[in-house]
This record gives sequence, C-alpha cells and structure tokens, in this order.
Amino acid sequence: MQLTPGPAAGESADAGSERPDAGLIASARIALQQLPLQNGAPEGSEPPARLLGLAVSGGSDSMAMLHVFAQIAAGLGWQLEVATVDHRLRPEAALEAQDVARICQGLGLTHEILIWDDHPQTGNMPAAAREARYALLASWARRRGIAYVTLAHTANDQAETFLMGLSRAAGLEGLSGMRPAWDRDGIRFLRPFLGENREQLRDFLRRRGLGWHDDPTNEADRYSRVKARRALAALEPLGLGLDQLTQSIRNLSQVAGLLRKATADCAEAICRFETGALMIRAHDFWSQDPEMQRRLLVAAIRWFSGACYPPRADSVASLQRVMMAEGRTATLGGCRFARIAKPGARLSDGDILITREPRAVSGPQPWTPGLIWDHRWRIDGPEATGGSETAGLEVRALTAAGLARAKDWRDSGLRREALIVSPALWQGDRLVAAPLLPGFSSEWRLDLYPSFGSFILSH
Repeated sequence: MQLTPGPAAGESADAGSERPDAGLIASARIALQQLPLQNGAPEGSEPPARLLGLAVSGGSDSMAMLHVFAQIAAGLGWQLEVATVDHRLRPEAALEAQDVARICQGLGLTHEILIWDDHPQTGNMPAAAREARYALLASWARRRGIAYVTLAHTANDQAETFLMGLSRAAGLEGLSGMRPAWDRDGIRFLRPFLGENREQLRDFLRRRGLGWHDDPTNEADRYSRVKARRALAALEPLGLGLDQLTQSIRNLSQVAGLLRKATADCAEAICRFETGALMIRAHDFWSQDPEMQRRLLVAAIRWFSGACYPPRADSVASLQRVMMAEGRTATLGGCRFARIAKPGARLSDGDILITREPRAVSGPQPWTPGLIWDHRWRIDGPEATGGSETAGLEVRALTAAGLARAKDWRDSGLRREALIVSPALWQGDRLVAAPLLPGFSSEWRLDLYPSFGSFILSH
C-alpha cells in the first residue's frame, strides 16, 4: 500500500484556504464544546487540559480528523493522544501504523500502536475485527486516563450502513444510522464527522499537501460494505445520492430516539434491579405492545452481554413465545430468562428474572482500579500497591464453588442465579472478596455502569 499524496505544500495555500474547511472545523469544535467541563481546578487557576483520544488508522478520514483536532484542541483546553490498531490482517498494516506514529511525533502527540492477533478461525472476520478494535481502544483509553475517544466515520459510512441494513430487511434501528456518541466499557466514543462527506475530508488533506493510506480491502467485492459503496455511486444519478440518504437517516434517527425514550420510561416503570439481576413484573410486561416487549428484551440482552447488535428477530420472537405460552426457562444472547412465581400461578403472575448465563460470563481479568468486568460491573477497591494483598488479584465469576465458601449466603436473601455470575476477587484459588455478599466484601465496591435505563438511552 502506498501513501496517497496531496498536492505539493506550496500549491495548497491561498488566502481562502480555511473557508472550504469551515464545516469540518465547526463539527470538531461542536463535538468538544458539548462535552462536560472539567471540574476540580483551583479557583482563579487555569483548568488542566483534558485528554481526548483519537483512533487513527492512516486512512483519509482518520488522518483528516487527526489534523483538524490537532489544529483546534489546545485552544479549547484539550490534550490529544492517538492510538492505531494493527489488526495483523494485512502485512502493510504495521508500516501504516508506523507512518501514523511518525506523523504524530511531528505534531508533538503521544501515539500508541495496539495489536490484535487473537484472530478467530471461523466466523465473520470484519465483525470480529470491529469488536476487537473497540475493546482495544477502550482498554487503551482507560489505561491512559482518557474518557473520550473520537472515530472518523463520515456521512458516506452512514449511507453505506443504511444500504447494508436495507439488504438485510432491517428494522428502524438498522436503518437509523450509526450513533454520534455511545458508551462502551466506561469510555465515551464520539463520531464528530457523521454529517460530513468523505471528499470534504480528503480535500482538507489535499489543500495542505497531506497524504493518507488507501486500504485495498476497500475495493474487495467480497465485503458487503464495498458492495454498498458501489451501490451508493450507482444510485446517485437516480436522485438517491448521499445528501438524500443522509437526510432520511437523520429523520429515522429522530424517531428511533423517541422510541428509546419510551422504552427507557417503560423500563423504569416495570423493571427493577436486584443483586445483578433484572426483574420485570410479568403482568405489566405482557400488557405491553409486542414491539415494546421486544425492545425491552433486546435492551436487556445487550445490557447484560455487551453485544453491539441485537440477536436475530426470529430468535427474539421465539423467546417471547416460549416465555408467554409455556413459561419455561430459556436462554438467548448469553442471558437466562426464568419465571418467578408461586406454584400454580398464572403465566402473567410473578416476575420475569433475567440473569447472565453462567457459560457466557466474561473470563478472568487482572484487577486494576476502576476495572469494568463483564461489560457492566465497575469494580473499585484498595489501590494496587504490588504487595501481597493485591498481587495476582484477578476478577472472575463467583461461581457455585465460590458461593459455597460463603456458608451463610442464604441469610442474605439474595438469589443464587445472580450471585454465581457476579464478579468476585480471586488470588489463585483463594476467594478474596465477593462484593455483592454482605460481610464478604471488605472495602471492595461494585457499581453498574451504565444503569439499565442509561444504557437504553445511549445505545
């Protein structure tokens, strides 16, 4: 892969060179100005610079993002750090990452290359790479103390995603585009350029004599996104161009936002959280419109599992039938659904209990302060000092074997189904703490991040 050059630097400058880029710069400024202000600065002193992470691959979109934010960040009180994910799927990727590192060095920015080499042997490789990319970026951001990471998706990406959704007969969520911001693993991801045409970003680079790398997989017909990109070009002469699709996506996104709000309000009214489990009043659930039932189930599955996308519609419909017609325990998307009611009660009585499926829960992770485990548990405790108390500590599920070590756990009144999949602190085979169990947590604390209602609104 070769670096695509812009015009010579001397050819790019003129008195009006900033005006064509006003939209890009305004989008970046608005994205930063909408973020919460930094607190805690001494009165009368300058607030400390806030950290903003940039995910830069070396392609045209992310390179333009890098240079736009490098131009405005300091003046708005932000300090930039940059990460490049090398998926190890193309031999050229390592050199491209090094090019980004070199450019960042010239801009005086900290840069880190993140490696993904845990490739699945089967399945959807683009989806696996996307999931790994976000996980690596979130882990990097937490380690660096970065709360926000920007991505360089454009209006072109939105339109391509829309067409891909049409090809799958997607519903409203699949046709309302990518979200401008969302939370994952404690990090807020931002897409400031969703309203900008890719050519605008490339023109920004060309005017400054800046280059980028073209990924050859962007021309490979075996990928759905490439087919959608070519379909978008073919639709332009029919009056179905980027501008028209972008406006349709905005309209659908507004409707999707209203439905998210309605779903969150419904969840607040009929759901409650109980020791890691979600309880839904069965009568109130079955009184809802089937579409609202579906939305609540899908939201619960994604909240528990951390899945980027909902399960298949036919699988959710089957879950609804099993729960409503038979009242049987069922599993879907890494979650367990059970009916809690007195013997002989009607199917509409009692509660629907949703917990994590034991075999789907996250594996062991070394403990670090503020760790988020299994997508939603934030675990805080004593600062790691390297001493015997914290050395070798890892977070993993309590499990039935761990629960058996807490002899009086039944006195707590907590549900076994929820406790065995809750996070616990282990040192080898020694159970150090089970923060959900009273008297077995010492100074350890668990918080849900985000809450179920907040998740519905932000995903």
